[in-house]
Amino acid sequence: MQQVITRFPPSPTGYLHIGGARTSLFNWLFARSRRGQFILRIEDTDVERSTEESVKAILDAMEWLELGWDEGPYFQTKRLEVYREYAEKLLKTGHAYWCECSARELEQRRGTALAEGRKPKYDGACRSKALGEGTNRVLRFRSPESGTTVLNDIIKGPIEFENSELDDLVIVKSDGIPTYNFAVVVDDITMGITHVIRGDDHVNNTPRQILIYRALGAKLPEFGHVPMIHGEDRSPLSKRHGATSVMEYKKMGFLPEALLNCLVRLGWSHGDEEIFSREELIEKFSLENVGKSPSIFTMEKLLWLNAHYIKEKRAEELVELLRPFAAAHNYPEKSDAFMAAAIRTLRPRVHTLVEMAEAMRFYMVEEIEFDPEAAAKFLTAEMVPVFSRLISELSALATFDEETLEPVFRNTAQELKVKLGKIAQPVRVALTGGTKSPGLFEIMEVLGKDAVIERLKRARSGRAEER
Repeated sequence: MQQVITRFPPSPTGYLHIGGARTSLFNWLFARSRRGQFILRIEDTDVERSTEESVKAILDAMEWLELGWDEGPYFQTKRLEVYREYAEKLLKTGHAYWCECSARELEQRRGTALAEGRKPKYDGACRSKALGEGTNRVLRFRSPESGTTVLNDIIKGPIEFENSELDDLVIVKSDGIPTYNFAVVVDDITMGITHVIRGDDHVNNTPRQILIYRALGAKLPEFGHVPMIHGEDRSPLSKRHGATSVMEYKKMGFLPEALLNCLVRLGWSHGDEEIFSREELIEKFSLENVGKSPSIFTMEKLLWLNAHYIKEKRAEELVELLRPFAAAHNYPEKSDAFMAAAIRTLRPRVHTLVEMAEAMRFYMVEEIEFDPEAAAKFLTAEMVPVFSRLISELSALATFDEETLEPVFRNTAQELKVKLGKIAQPVRVALTGGTKSPGLFEIMEVLGKDAVIERLKRARSGRAEER
């Protein structure tokens, strides 16, 4: 049985966007699920728009998503001799010819065709001239003028195209650079690609590519065109729906596992399952379960998935991931052990690492800022004796953890004849600056005895009112 070989061929004219990442993921999963090969190819023949910065951004995104490739990255601009060799094959067999029509002439003819109600395709003016290579001449593919080309799409089913609707496309420009439809066929032939999985915006390119395959006497790969990704308003996903660059999601505090899980569910399903490990995806992925309709990307689903993966990840693993976000707040450096302890209390309450970094402020800073309303309501003169009693009791503790802290609070409430909640909420404000936080005894254990007592003393001394 022939080994499965897939590829992902981004153009380095910008960052890796969500649609491209999903295409990459589907190709990667298909290859891995069949123990095949996954090739990364950089299609950089658009020399004017291609940049090294974009290449780096694409590679960084692939590495962040952990979509490792088996071969490459190959660069088309380093394969010009290969394209020239295949162009010569088409010339020798009569499947290509040189064209001298200028851009101005072509524009005039298109205008005339439109005015006469005809399709503005190339009129074949140079088909029979038998021109040789020359200055300002392009190489065109001699497309059949009749018949039908059928695309047997794995996902969409058979699609027919009338050859009379296809024009003689340029395959090599006057500067010797191959065009997309030609270069991609040569690359896929020479790299042994067995399956071409890509967005359905490429469907109309496919009949032209099929004709080039046949002219070169090459075996066709299997084609699978995946429906586009739409925003919640049912229009194609764009910047107005939010970030489209993969690395923007990293900056927003998303985990790669969550983004991958979200992307795979945009068009693919396996029963009612929503959450998959990487191993499960490799085991279960198939093109037969890819839908035919556009998929809807929602931030709500991504946030839900990210919260799940944050909860599932070990606190120690999250420490290093969280540090850049903590540094952005200019927090003082804390030990890994302290950070991990703080993370354990925050994991169930946040959706992103950005949220977590913001939520842990009271853990990280030396002096907290008080919410004015919370301070006015809870840090009152009536609390001074309560805080004094707690400071005394807490100072005497040899062990400072949830198990020893709760009895202190219950005993204090009982002896002062107040409800526990009447004590807990003011203490929460004194320690965190606000009324919402993880469990009170949890945060006290993380902050530690010295920090807790110091903050209670500050609250007792009236510094909250001063703020």
